[in-house]
Amino acid sequence: MLIMGLGYSSAMWYRTRPALAARYRTIALDNRGSGLSDTPPGPYSIRLMASDAAVVLDAAGIEGAHVFGVSMGGMIAQEFALQYPQRVLSLILGCTAAGGPTAVRAEAEATRMLMNRDKMSPEQAAGAAVPFIYDQTTPREWIEEDIAIRRPWFPSAEGYAAQLQGILAWESYSRLGQIIAPTLVIHGESDRLVPPANANLIAERIPGAKLVMIPRASHLFLTDQPEAAHRAIFDFLAAQSAAIPASKHREHGEGQPLADSLSQSFSEQEKGPC
Repeated sequence: MLIMGLGYSSAMWYRTRPALAARYRTIALDNRGSGLSDTPPGPYSIRLMASDAAVVLDAAGIEGAHVFGVSMGGMIAQEFALQYPQRVLSLILGCTAAGGPTAVRAEAEATRMLMNRDKMSPEQAAGAAVPFIYDQTTPREWIEEDIAIRRPWFPSAEGYAAQLQGILAWESYSRLGQIIAPTLVIHGESDRLVPPANANLIAERIPGAKLVMIPRASHLFLTDQPEAAHRAIFDFLAAQSAAIPASKHREHGEGQPLADSLSQSFSEQEKGPC
């Protein structure tokens, strides 16, 4: 199950989801306030969005899943693992933080960019974020590809604000020791939006967590260094799959293609971008 970050639709898994779908059954959801999902009145707490993810699995008839969240999606994934521990086969936390007073904050310029988004058009906001979410070595062509994918799904001001309020009110640091799922923490070394020290804090608190830092990668490490990121992800998932009995794979539906669109709240596919 793939959970995207603040203001992003599930379409932004377009670089990674086809690779995963070649080996695994995949499901990606649009958080409330983004993509095809509704934008009800906010704020949207992280716990509420984690419960949305559980409803998505229920609708898909999936008991448990490998859960991969990035940025805000990584926060939702942490909360999901805390609230529904038996439904998490493994946990991948990308470019995320644990919130609360222990979190390492973004540099002031990046924080101002986030807070001033309501004063910018979606196109301006996408451009303003570039220095904080991409590594300096990333080809401009790749950045433009990302923006083109995002453009039809730029969030409303209301949806963005409701998600951001949820982020600001949430913390998991005091509870991370309760996570029982095998966990990979993966982060870009040059992330200016969510400083990489946050990955160290999370990995130190989750029992047995594995930490992978990606060189020449920033917040959107899946765009900056897709090959290195995918290699780390597949190595981790392969190790978890080897440890799960075949009966559990069948129980959780792993490896079986998904063909039907379940609702406008999320999308599902066997291969290709969502």
